[in-house]
Amino acid sequence: MPHDALPYQHNFASDNCAGAHPDVLRALVAANGGHQDSYGDDNYTHKLQGIVKSHFGDLAEAFPVFNGTGSNVIALQSMQPSWGAVICSDCAHLYTAEGAAPERVGALKLLPVTNMQGKITPAQIRQMGHALGIVHHAQPTAVTITQCTELGTVYTPEQIAAISDAAHSLGMSVHMDGARLSNAAASLNLPLRALTTDVDIDVVSFGGTKNGLVFGEAVIVLDPTRSRGLEYIRKFDMQLASKMRYISAQLIALLEGDLWLELATHANEMARLLRRQIDQLDGVTITQPTQANSIFATIADPVREYLHQHARFQDWDPVTGEVRWMCAFDTTPDEVNAFASLIAHALTREVVQV
Repeated sequence: MPHDALPYQHNFASDNCAGAHPDVLRALVAANGGHQDSYGDDNYTHKLQGIVKSHFGDLAEAFPVFNGTGSNVIALQSMQPSWGAVICSDCAHLYTAEGAAPERVGALKLLPVTNMQGKITPAQIRQMGHALGIVHHAQPTAVTITQCTELGTVYTPEQIAAISDAAHSLGMSVHMDGARLSNAAASLNLPLRALTTDVDIDVVSFGGTKNGLVFGEAVIVLDPTRSRGLEYIRKFDMQLASKMRYISAQLIALLEGDLWLELATHANEMARLLRRQIDQLDGVTITQPTQANSIFATIADPVREYLHQHARFQDWDPVTGEVRWMCAFDTTPDEVNAFASLIAHALTREVVQV
């Protein structure tokens, strides 16, 4: 069938668009039997605590929540005083894509700094620290980083440790938006704690929805001295699930064995497969390193518009023509091959028309 006749069938918009893994669905069904105490006093949430400790260390405590925005907001609320502010990158999801929830719900002042391939640096933290003690300035009391970054890049343990050291030396706490932490760990072939506990992250928002869950994330406190009142904040920010067992059961299915790693590894491999295929194409310029499960590239507007007729993907920067193609845990090689073929056809079609 020629590409012009293809139905709207390709979806590389986000790993949020994927369904749930069968093991997660089975865990939900199993958790549905009988009565359990509510608001986290259930067998599943209690069991989850031990599993989280096995990944993140003996001090780790998990607070299951509904979604990533809520996870980030309540984590940061618990980490700083009312006069504090949060240093973040200027492409941080927290800053650009959470509907002003940090400001409107969390009353958080965000202090964005210019990202470098999605990352921030210790030098930027120290520069922002010059405001400390000046009554006229919001006081930077916390730092948040995203792993993987919004541009698909991955912080190394050494980079995270340097950020933590710079922040802690100035009395700041460090939060990680770990919506795709599993993909980062898979990319670096490291355990979860190597990118969190071992490099002095204080609180992590651990993502599940992008890696096979129906819904649900967890705020994981790694240093209890850096987080206060999270159990109360979770309630008044409307992130306390009465039937928490359904979130915890999914997280158990993901974390008890290696499912988290298996799914993240597969998503990363599919992105690398797509990258290898489009590297051979004239007319596609890769704009960011492909280190996890996303590819960023620029293409001509007519090519982009044609692709949108047949595929779902994100226009990351319409001004420059930059797009994002993202793979998920259930993306197949056949889907990647078909999409790469569609891109090649769109490029050829544009050359012919010109």
